[in-house]
Amino acid sequence: MTPNEIEALLPEVLRSALTDDGPLRALVAVMSQLHAPVESLLGDIDTVFRPGATDDAFVPVLAQWAGMDRLLVPPLPADAVSTGNGRLRALLMRAAWLSQWRGTRAGLVAFLETACGVQGVEIDEHVIGPDGQPMPFHLRVQVPASMLAHRPLIERILEAEKPAYATCELVFKTHSEEPSR
Repeated sequence: MTPNEIEALLPEVLRSALTDDGPLRALVAVMSQLHAPVESLLGDIDTVFRPGATDDAFVPVLAQWAGMDRLLVPPLPADAVSTGNGRLRALLMRAAWLSQWRGTRAGLVAFLETACGVQGVEIDEHVIGPDGQPMPFHLRVQVPASMLAHRPLIERILEAEKPAYATCELVFKTHSEEPSR
């Protein structure tokens, strides 16, 4: 608020006491300066809530609001996900789509690939057990070996995002099994 806008809000008795070099004029100027940072923030408030534009420290808060706090490692550090805030930002940008496809093969693959920033996740829904018979309601999730460093994150994602009725196993592909690019 400008000093003139603040002065307009003052009662008439205080406005009449405003002099050019008086203490009340200085107080109004200080009040105006105190409002400036908040007004600047409010003028550009959409950047606070956009995952790609917000401050790094606020990204974990957005993740909590989007229901992705199950991926975070408490207490919330600045780098709350093992793959970094950049990947967490990417997940937040896709949060609506990922929520819509939760519990599906496409959703699980997209979630894992977005969270780790690596392509090549495969899900086998027709797993053959040790007895040679199909294992009903069991998934084998095969991820590239380059994702090994993020195993705890992958396991949290699988537990939260797989279909509730299914069990799953995580398999890291060897480099010879990964497609060449």
